[in-house]
Amino acid sequence: MKLYGLKTCDTCRKALKSLEGADFVDVRSEGVPAEILQKAHAEFGASLLNTRSTTWRGLAEEERSRPPLDLLADHPTLMKRPLIIDGDRLYLGWGPDVRAALGAA
Repeated sequence: MKLYGLKTCDTCRKALKSLEGADFVDVRSEGVPAEILQKAHAEFGASLLNTRSTTWRGLAEEERSRPPLDLLADHPTLMKRPLIIDGDRLYLGWGPDVRAALGAA
């Protein structure tokens, strides 16, 4: 299992604590492989972009109109997090539905 997020994100830290043994990847320093972003975008669509983030608010309107995958490649912190990969399954966020699906408290 891999968890993509930010080491400074409280939600990511909660998820990592609950998912013992998960490999953590800090998207700010390591990024997200393009093929994983493509698969996540195909599954989650516009939900993959965190439009409530400070990074998003700091972007010009022209920048915001770029294709989501291009934006995420340039600004990985725009990704909603955590993005969790468990085998072939992808999970986005750390809501009750994701916690239940992964058997976390």
